[in-house]
Amino acid sequence: MTTASDPSYPAHWEADVVLRDGGTARIRPITTEDAGRLVSFYEQVSDESKYYRFFAPYPRLSDRDVHRFTHHDYVDRVGLAATIGDEFIGTVRYDRIGPDGRPASAPADEAEVAFLVQDAHQGRGVASALLEHIGAVARERGIRRFAAEVLPANTKMIKVFTDAGYQQKRSFEDGSVHLTLDLEPTAESLAVQRAREQRAEARSVQRLLAPGSVAVIGVSRSGSGVGAAALRNLRDGGFHGHLYAVNEARAPGMEGDLLDGVRAYRTVADIGAPVDLAVIAVPAQRVPDAVAACGEHGVQGLVVLSAGYGESGPEGLDRQRELVRQARSYGMRLIGPNAFGVINTAADVEMNASLAPAPATARGRIGLFTQSGA
Repeated sequence: MTTASDPSYPAHWEADVVLRDGGTARIRPITTEDAGRLVSFYEQVSDESKYYRFFAPYPRLSDRDVHRFTHHDYVDRVGLAATIGDEFIGTVRYDRIGPDGRPASAPADEAEVAFLVQDAHQGRGVASALLEHIGAVARERGIRRFAAEVLPANTKMIKVFTDAGYQQKRSFEDGSVHLTLDLEPTAESLAVQRAREQRAEARSVQRLLAPGSVAVIGVSRSGSGVGAAALRNLRDGGFHGHLYAVNEARAPGMEGDLLDGVRAYRTVADIGAPVDLAVIAVPAQRVPDAVAACGEHGVQGLVVLSAGYGESGPEGLDRQRELVRQARSYGMRLIGPNAFGVINTAADVEMNASLAPAPATARGRIGLFTQSGA
């Protein structure tokens, strides 16, 4: 049995990836501990997607299937999952095969590959990211070619393979499209990979710099403190989107009342509307709870103003690493901690989500990134 704590577990295959829409996901090997996650994931996939994957109605996974899809040797049989939080949003697996198409071991250098992506996450580039990573894993294990059988109607998956940039052969056999991909990187496949990463990173940064809604978490009723200052700067700077304040000390039933002229709520969950960016200004020991609340609400990005992290010593550095891990587990991008904030002077945004009471007002094409908040 292989688990994430096992010495044989290939931890170096784990990676955080930015998806096409700017969100993030974590790709990691599937282990024997993932049976429940796999069953839950499969239950959320549509009947059509299941049919495309198995070429037949396949309403549920049998116990034998679950065992097969969660037990791998990480050499001849490998499964990877794309995760957000603790849930699977996509899976990919390869099985090494010989010239006769049967299961094989090295020196056989071909493998059959198959994907399944949850319908709610299709179109986000999950399959492309999984193909890129399973290809790198396969090359590490001496596999040089992938073979895939795809139904002609499954145009999305065919496009994933054809757009990857690998040299490939295509044929039509027994009612399905048979694809063979040469996994040796080419100038085209490397260019595709770089372009995908660049577009995803640009979209990700755009989500941080041009949100449609911002919630400031940790706004005091007295109007003092970092959170209240950030809220005032956002309000006075003329932010064009929706603005919310979060104050945990507010009495129940007062949700939506005004705090310093801004609608205020006890928690992010009480807002009842999408929040693109959360500015967190609570003490470091309360940040994990705030991040979890944001992740559960579907917040896309975080600016953590709170101090007490890497700048405070080894214990703070550990706290900082855990913060990054937690934010990424929910698919959120993170600026901070101990950040000064984010400013966007674009005419259609005018966002001063920072501690600068008088931000730059000039508009142009220059962006400034600095590692030190001070």
